[in-house]
Amino acid sequence: MSRPEKAGTPAEARWLRLSPLMLLVHPVHEVGRQIPVLVGAVVLGSATGNPIYAVLALVLTVVVGLARWFTTSYRIGPGDVQLRTGILQRKVLSLPRNRIRSVSTEARLLHRLFGLAVVRVSTGQEGRGDTEFALDGIEARRVPELRAELLAESLAGDEEQPAPGRVLARWAPSWLRYAPLSSAGLLTVAAALGIAAQTGLVAVLEDSEIGAFGAATVARFGVLGVVAIVAAGLIAAAVLASVLQSLLNYANLELRRDAEVLHLRHGLLRVREQTFDMRRLRGGTLREPLLARAIGGAQLDAVMTGVGGTGEASMLLPLCPRTTAEAVLDDLIGRPEVVHGPLSGHGPAATRRRWTRALALPVLAAVVLAVAAAPLWVWPLWAVFTAGCALLAHDRSRSLGHRVGDGWLVARAGSLERRRDCIEAAGIIGWTVRQTFMQRRAGVATLIAATAAGAKSYRILDVPADLAWSVAAQTTGWVADTTWARSGSGLR
Repeated sequence: MSRPEKAGTPAEARWLRLSPLMLLVHPVHEVGRQIPVLVGAVVLGSATGNPIYAVLALVLTVVVGLARWFTTSYRIGPGDVQLRTGILQRKVLSLPRNRIRSVSTEARLLHRLFGLAVVRVSTGQEGRGDTEFALDGIEARRVPELRAELLAESLAGDEEQPAPGRVLARWAPSWLRYAPLSSAGLLTVAAALGIAAQTGLVAVLEDSEIGAFGAATVARFGVLGVVAIVAAGLIAAAVLASVLQSLLNYANLELRRDAEVLHLRHGLLRVREQTFDMRRLRGGTLREPLLARAIGGAQLDAVMTGVGGTGEASMLLPLCPRTTAEAVLDDLIGRPEVVHGPLSGHGPAATRRRWTRALALPVLAAVVLAVAAAPLWVWPLWAVFTAGCALLAHDRSRSLGHRVGDGWLVARAGSLERRRDCIEAAGIIGWTVRQTFMQRRAGVATLIAATAAGAKSYRILDVPADLAWSVAAQTTGWVADTTWARSGSGLR
């Protein structure tokens, strides 16, 4: 597995190669990445009657894939880890070992066939492309040992007797019922339609038997009938895509806690693992999309130092029963009142703002329709739209609230996606109070808690302006000694 650069070099300074089996994996993945180029070469060869273009493109792609193994190496030193990559331009990435916050692994289908995995190392700063520290081609049997070695510095000093590990949550097939209630399937279908339009597939279908069938269908059922059929087909495709995507991404999910280390593993064909240092946990966020909330669904994200606040990096549980997400968060932070406790409302001014903003568009639409003398059939549609806006305003007003005390801050807001942010007060490093012109007129303000964890800033929307700094002082005692807090709201 390892090939030292020079004989006699200290072990910690040796440059190591990835598994030689990547000589079989890299070319396949490179071909997959270069499919548009290869298709273009095939088209060019067909147009010129010379297939050599396609052959050269394929050979060059395979050579680039092979070269990736020969030009990639890494080493784990006493103070940092380094990754050396690049075919034409050499790059060396270096991460201090005491700054490593998480280690995640991923094994796509081809990796699993050869017993390999991709190990990603993160210090909390988001890395993409050339700035991502990824060891693509570690033998799966070496992953636990490598993970422990990489996290040794950040977990140093924990001399307590480790508690026995336990499983906090496991994926169940019933979780798939929440998948169609997210936007993932719709985005997948939209992306597929965009690719079809860009590649000229739509134009090809217009001149085929499928296009002729479509024209006959329009003549038979009319434009509105065809639109309804297409809409139903797209919805069915979105539902199927979302369920399939959820199954592939989250099947076999297991969230396990071993002492101060949290392990998350999930995936059917492409298995992913993430490891978190529990001592850096500063809370959690419960996300409840509108439709999923209607049938009791929620997603759980970690608020953790060194881990981004959105996306796969912070996700602990995908859409699942809300009771499961709440139970896991309660287990992690040990504060049932923070997870389940009632919240303080923000008063009539905050409620009026939500109703005013929700009904402004329907009122404007009514004026335009009246001036334009719109036909009668339009008004029932306007009434349905207005009722929807009113329900949205009611839900947003009901969702708004906060809670402070016992060393924790809880902020809840949103309707299309309601969030309940539970933040440990000890992790808050600063406060900001902001007011827009309309907020000043209404006498409310947005209170922002700054932290080094998760999304970095968490907002309490439309809190009464004269209470803003009082809320901050109740959450973090050091605010009470500031001039702003002593002088009242600080917003006059």
